[in-house]
Amino acid sequence: MKVSRDIFFFIALILFTTFTVRAEPYEKLTTPAETLSRFIFLNVQRPFFTVSNKDADLEDAQFKKLRQWYEATNHSSSTFTVGFQPYGVASDGTNIWVTNSGSVSITKLRASDGAVLGTYAVGFIPRGVAFDGANIWVANSGSDNITKLRASDGTVVGTYAVGFYPYGVTFDGVNIWVTNSGSKNVTKLRASDGTVIGIYTVGFNPRGVIFDGNNIWVANSNSNSVTKLRASDGVVLSTYAGGWEPKWLAFDGTNIWVTNYASGKVTKLRASDGTVLGTYTVGIFPYGIAFDGVNIWVANAGSNNVTKMRVNDGAVLGTYNVGINPRGVIFDGTNVWVVNYDSGTITKL
Repeated sequence: MKVSRDIFFFIALILFTTFTVRAEPYEKLTTPAETLSRFIFLNVQRPFFTVSNKDADLEDAQFKKLRQWYEATNHSSSTFTVGFQPYGVASDGTNIWVTNSGSVSITKLRASDGAVLGTYAVGFIPRGVAFDGANIWVANSGSDNITKLRASDGTVVGTYAVGFYPYGVTFDGVNIWVTNSGSKNVTKLRASDGTVIGIYTVGFNPRGVIFDGNNIWVANSNSNSVTKLRASDGVVLSTYAGGWEPKWLAFDGTNIWVTNYASGKVTKLRASDGTVLGTYTVGIFPYGIAFDGVNIWVANAGSNNVTKMRVNDGAVLGTYNVGINPRGVIFDGTNVWVVNYDSGTITKL
């Protein structure tokens, strides 16, 4: 019996979209191909329909496109519960740390299996988080301070005053840098003892901050710019256009990538001189961003997904569903982790 290639493809599409479900932690994800095979190949010796030879090539091409579509929108993942309104995320090389902005806490998960190893009290509205090789630093937006915890056991080592409404945090190998979104500046603290070394003016509403090996880059959300400061002394080297409402940044070893929250784009700048090399469309309200050594990953807060981009040309390689309102994203050396603010979870891809 001959079946129309259009009907065949339509059935395949329905089965692929209907039977695709996300695996819970520790469950094996059943692929749509496996699900589809149970319906089409009930008996290997006696398939319930056949396709004529003249349609075979076309149908193969259609299924190839269908497979490509599926692989670009689905990714093996696991999701783990953390605290209320999780926001920032960092890796210490073995574990994942997630700030819970609505729980006044930070959660530590084992990266290998997502098991929660501990939840530790910090300040009010914890946001950004960074690892200095031994300790975890958390910016407490509602407390105007930063908390230092020992990564091995979560013990609070110290809490240090910074500027108004601190947000992003990064480590330059010796010092901690904190963006103060309400103060239009950044604070530099000595990591060993929390001593404030300097406070430097940047743009309005600074959010994300990153170190490129020599300099500090700050995303000024309300100035539509990024500021480049010399890490050694905080001197402002230049300020560059950063797109519409820049939020977070990533460094790929050569270039700076900036999420543009209001335009649904990502801007790529050459780190050496700030030249804009490209602007690329991603999802709705792009927020967090990370580099995995090969590709750029962007959390799209308004699309409930993450976009994977090829670093050399910004080509979109895939878009993968995560939780609701994703914010922070990090690469731990093996997997990408995405914090889902309104789901109270973190997704491991």
